[in-house]
Parts: sequence; structure tokens; C-alpha cells
Amino acid sequence: MRYRQFGRTGLFVSEICLGTMTFGGRGRWSAIGGLDQGAAEGLIGRALEAGVNFIDTADVYSEGVSEQILGQALKSLSVKRSDVVIATKLNGEVGPGPNDRGSSRGHILDAVKASLDRLQLDHIDLYQIHGTDPCTPVEETVRALDDLVREGLVRYVGVSNWQAWRMMKALGVAEHRGWARFESVQAYYSIAGRDLERDVVPMVQDQGMGVLVWSPLAGGLLSGKYDRDGAGPDGSRRVSFDFPPVNRERAFACVDAMREVGDALGVSVARVALAYVLSKSFVTSVIIGAKRIDQLEDNLAAADLVLTPDQIAKLDEVSALPPEYPGWMVKMQGAGRPPSPFTPKG
Repeated sequence: MRYRQFGRTGLFVSEICLGTMTFGGRGRWSAIGGLDQGAAEGLIGRALEAGVNFIDTADVYSEGVSEQILGQALKSLSVKRSDVVIATKLNGEVGPGPNDRGSSRGHILDAVKASLDRLQLDHIDLYQIHGTDPCTPVEETVRALDDLVREGLVRYVGVSNWQAWRMMKALGVAEHRGWARFESVQAYYSIAGRDLERDVVPMVQDQGMGVLVWSPLAGGLLSGKYDRDGAGPDGSRRVSFDFPPVNRERAFACVDAMREVGDALGVSVARVALAYVLSKSFVTSVIIGAKRIDQLEDNLAAADLVLTPDQIAKLDEVSALPPEYPGWMVKMQGAGRPPSPFTPKG
């Protein structure tokens, strides 16, 4: 297992992060997974044994049960606290009241205490705003998170599913006020969904933020187990929960190309898909979710799969984003100009 520096901090996290969305199976999350305490501990134990030191959850996963299972597992497995980096998130609806969601100061302070209680921890290593709250000023959110860092309840803060401009504003506010800055963004990215490269990736490279990738297999669609007509294994996630949105024509062209690479290397399509994402220099860690040990083992093995430059170029070509303004204009008008030494390398 390799470890990568987390944003501009001195913290190092495993390039494979164990996601816990499959734990609990309560409410709408049952379509994704319903692992009980014993099954979850089996996955966590194996991941830790393989060198994973990074585990991600959220207060909305299975209505809080995912956090509860993770917290109990850390105790049952006698995991040394300093050996793991625990990340959780807040923003989604966790109750019927008007203030039981969002990223207001009030909800952040309530949510962090509830998560710490469920996790049975005295601090959270990475606390992330799970989505955009259009009602709350960015300044209010950043100030509240800074207070949590100063109190020692949270070590680092990050964000998930935000636009590049909003993250840049938050970073500017934090720098101006001397508050804790966002060190990472957790975002959807896969070979079939490279939209992140348009604006978010250049921004995070310039600002030194880490990228934590969720759904690198596009909700299982890139596992190689689905047909073009959408048919897949019984009980599979995509059959009952068709998310995230994917251009299927482009996605299956990627699957065909990855299958060729996988057949040549003797590995699964899923492993190639994960290795492709890990090959990108801007990616800090890839979040994997599994229901079974064999799935986990195949995903973990992606850390050992190094694609050749020719293989990456082939996959880059088949998955290339269509031109979009102003990108094509920037490229055209910048032709012939030498790259700036300060321009981040992709």
C-alpha cells in the first residue's frame, strides 16, 4: 500500500480509502448495502491488514448506523487510534426539523457532537461538508469549522461536491481570516465521468488541495459485470439504484477498452478502472465500497497495478471529454505560448 500526502498538511493517507456506505442498510441506503456489524468488521479488519489507514463515512449513511458500526468495529478490533484516519461528513438531512440539515453554525456544532458519539471517538480526523447549502454564507461555515479545529474536536476540514468557485471563495476567506482551510475535496471521478478535470482539478492543483474520489466505478457500472442494455448481476447496486448519472455509450466504450487492457494483464475490468484513477497525479485517495471480501480483495489489488504509458494513453483517448467553452478557446489562444513554471502539471 502506498501513502500520499494529504493536501498541504503533513498527514499521509493510504491511496485506497475504505468507504462505509454499504454498512447498515437502513432506509434508502438499503439499495447500496446492508452489512451487519460482523460483516463490516470483517471488511475493516482485512482492509487494515492490507495497509489501509483511511476510512470514510457520513452521518446520513444508513441514518447514522454506518457511523455506529464503524465506531464499534474500531473498538472490537482494538485499533490504535493514531493508526487510522477517520473521515465523516455532514450536510444532509438527519431529522425532521428545519435546522436538521445544511452547513449553518448551529447544525455543524450539533452534527459533530452526534457523529463523535456514534463513532465513540474524542476527535474526527477529517470533517467534511457533504454538499452545497445555498442558504448559509460560506463565511459562517468556515468559521464554525475553524472553531471545531481550535477545540480539538476536528483535526482537518474538507468539502464534498462543491463547485470550484465556491471552494476558492472558502479558501480565500480562510486565508484572510487565519482560519482552518479546506485541505481536500471529495468528488465523483471515474474514467466514464472526467468532468472534474474541467475546473475543479486545475483549482485544487493550484491551491494544493487533495482529491478524494468517490464512486470510481460509477456505481458499479465500470465493474465489467453489466451489459449495454443495463442488465447486471441480481441484487447489484446499479439495478436498484442507478447512480451516479453516466453517458452509457461513452461508459461502455471505456469498458471495452479496459477489458482489452485487463485481458492482457490478467486482471478484472474493475481493477483497471481503479488503477486508471490512481494513475492521475491529482488524486490523493480512491474510496472503495464492498459487500464481500472477494470484492474488497480485487479493489485492494488495484494499488499494485501499474498501467503503462501506452495503456493510460489508450484509456485517456477513449474517455476524453468533449470540447467545452471556454476550454477550447483557452487552448486555442494559448497555442504557441510556453507553459508557466507555476502551472500545475496534470
